Amino acid sequence: MTNVPWSGMSGVILAIIVILGVFLIWRMLKEFRSGFPLKDERTLKVSGKAAYYAFHLGSYFMIALMLLNMLSREFRGVYLLDGWYALNFTIIVQSLIYLGFRLYYERKDDFQ
Repeated sequence: MTNVPWSGMSGVILAIIVILGVFLIWRMLKEFRSGFPLKDERTLKVSGKAAYYAFHLGSYFMIALMLLNMLSREFRGVYLLDGWYALNFTIIVQSLIYLGFRLYYERKDDFQ
């Protein structure tokens, strides 16, 4: 990853920002044209419950990753992951957990 030139990475970052901007504008236009808000009470409740579980599972994942790193340092003499990789890995896992719970609760008919 260190051999990638900065100009190449900045292009990728710019493309991601543009894609996210286009998606957000498309979503706002879709909501405006429909006349109904995309977030109703059920959607807010689903998002809240998914975020609640994602936060707690993500916290447990961080604790487990920290303990694994500590054990690796004690027994092997080296850390399993550097701080940057551990942080990135944790953010990705927590985001995927949130998306998974949100999709699960959105498809659940008897959600309360």
